[in-house]
Formats: sequence, structure tokens, C-alpha cells
Amino acid sequence: MKQIKLQPLNQDVEVSTDSTLLSVLIKQEMNVLQACGGQGRCATCHVYIQAGEKSLSPKSEQEILTLSFITSSKANSRLACQAKVWQDGIVIEVPQGMYIGSIGELKNLIGKRAQQNLIHPLTGDVLVEEGKLILRSALEKMAEIDSSFSTDLSQILLPPEKSMASGK
Repeated sequence: MKQIKLQPLNQDVEVSTDSTLLSVLIKQEMNVLQACGGQGRCATCHVYIQAGEKSLSPKSEQEILTLSFITSSKANSRLACQAKVWQDGIVIEVPQGMYIGSIGELKNLIGKRAQQNLIHPLTGDVLVEEGKLILRSALEKMAEIDSSFSTDLSQILLPPEKSMASGK
């Protein structure tokens, strides 16, 4: 078993060797969208590694590509579904703010004040800042991000023959 620290919750979690960081988040009952089912293609499980990056499996080409699409990605960014625990000493920072999984979820919040930053689950863009009123413009912003993000992702998610066919 390996020890992992989860920030900003300041919790120590035990996981077995070769478990993914996603299993740590799920074990802590964190609401992780897992839009791609843990395939490293959506970035809804994006985390930052504060310490112990060498105690994790290296980034795959797929993970590097997916992280390149996230505006909040940093050098210490990882996809929790792809990062396997090899050693102790890992400190994970979960991005601050509430991830909004769909336009429908956001619609239900219109007219209320954001209790924390509302973050787009794929790009990490802040849709509404903490303390601000949630307006319909946040819906438009989410739809705009979804549309441009899915266009970019179609380049990498579709097999080459389909992406060439759709480009005609």
C-alpha cells in the first residue's frame, strides 16, 4: 500500500501499487465526471501533482495530447485516470471549484450565487467566479466552449479515415 495526500482536503489516503489516481478520488467520494470512461481523452479527472511526480507512471502520448487542450493545464498537470501510483510521497491537488458536467446542470443554477468557481469539466475554464450571480451568459459561454472544444477533439478522437471524410 502507498500513501497519497489529497489537497486542499488535507487527507491521507492509502492505495495499492499500480492503482490510478482516479481510484483515489473515487475512494474519497469526489464527484469525478469521467466523461471518457477513464480512457485519457476528456480531462474531466484533471489534477495537479504538488509533490512526488516521479512516484507516478510517466505521461503517455494520449495524456500529453489531452492535457494540451486544457486551458488550465500546467507542467504538473495529470489525468487521474492515467497516472498510476508507483511509490509513496505523492501530493495531489484537486483543482478548486465545482465542475459543471452539462448545460442542464448549469441551467438549474441560474439566478443563484456561485458558492465556488464554476469550472467547465473539459477545459478548466472558469464559467462563473465564486460569489458572482450565475447568469444565462454562462450557458452561452459553456455552449461556445463545448462547440470549439469538440471541434478540436474530433481531430484526435476520430480514426483518420473518418476525420478526413468529415473534412470534405
